[in-house]
Amino acid sequence: MEQVTQFDRAAGALYGLAIGDALGMPTQMMSRDEVVSIFGTVLVDFEPAPTDHPIAEGMTAGRITDDTEQAVLLANELIDGDGEVNIQSWADALIAWEESMKAKGSLDLLGPSTKRAINALMAGGDPEEVGRRGDTNGAAMRITPVAIAVRSLDLDELVTRVAQASRLTHNTSVALAGAAAVAGAVSAGVEGLTFDVMIDTACDAAVRGSRRGHWIAGADVAVRIRWAIDLVHGLDAEGVVDLLPVLVGTSLATWESVPAAFAVASAFRDEPWLACRVAASLGGDSDTIAAMTGAIVGSRCGLNVFPVAARETVAQVNGLELDEMARRLLQLRNGSEQSAA
Repeated sequence: MEQVTQFDRAAGALYGLAIGDALGMPTQMMSRDEVVSIFGTVLVDFEPAPTDHPIAEGMTAGRITDDTEQAVLLANELIDGDGEVNIQSWADALIAWEESMKAKGSLDLLGPSTKRAINALMAGGDPEEVGRRGDTNGAAMRITPVAIAVRSLDLDELVTRVAQASRLTHNTSVALAGAAAVAGAVSAGVEGLTFDVMIDTACDAAVRGSRRGHWIAGADVAVRIRWAIDLVHGLDAEGVVDLLPVLVGTSLATWESVPAAFAVASAFRDEPWLACRVAASLGGDSDTIAAMTGAIVGSRCGLNVFPVAARETVAQVNGLELDEMARRLLQLRNGSEQSAA
């Protein structure tokens, strides 16, 4: 069996994020019934957005959304900052990104928590306080670069870095729990640990993350991750996509979308391409759920488990250079050591 290197797993996390995101682009904000009527029970491949899509109209097959684009922005902040995220530079990057999207005529703009925080910051708000109401999944959707850059073996340090990268827009107990869970799983995956250890690490990180930021009412993310995983145990793809929207939920709420992503990742842990397609078929915030799912399973299995055509599509359609990004983030993780390619 071909050896999976640390680089393979880091690149797998980034490709998985982008592939899941692109698969979920045309199904985002649709009901499960609408997804089935247009695309079938489970998506087979990348699809263009329907002509009347409220957010993605006009987007061609394989296009990524804000999930991957903001993850790339965060990766660049980490690389340029030698592993640190400067809060003003990060705010400027998000503002510039949204302006560029508006100039293209895109409706895929900043999410509600990020937009609210940026507006408050531009009005003179305290950078440490403007994210105190951010409880949606924006922090979790873009946290993968931090997970690649920081080891999970020192979990307190990883959660601290998650909080630093997220506090501008999502400085709440719930959002930080969700972001920490995704980061914990992906970082453990990059480390080459087993899937069970990845889940344990994710839940431990979620508990620690929930103690950071401003408390806000919401379900316990760690508990719901384990519950959602148990719910789908033994189900096939059709069973998973029918059950998760009804019981776990697929909204922007962190306590719904993050557990949903972990449930799909667990059910199809050895089949990353299928995992991404199933997550993208859920409807609701399916692009974000599929992006998180792809990052989790990709970090475990490596980039070569995804079809070559899928990797080439997301890279070429969107102009992504994910291999080089993985190498740069691993340099932060490993210090001055060169990462294996």
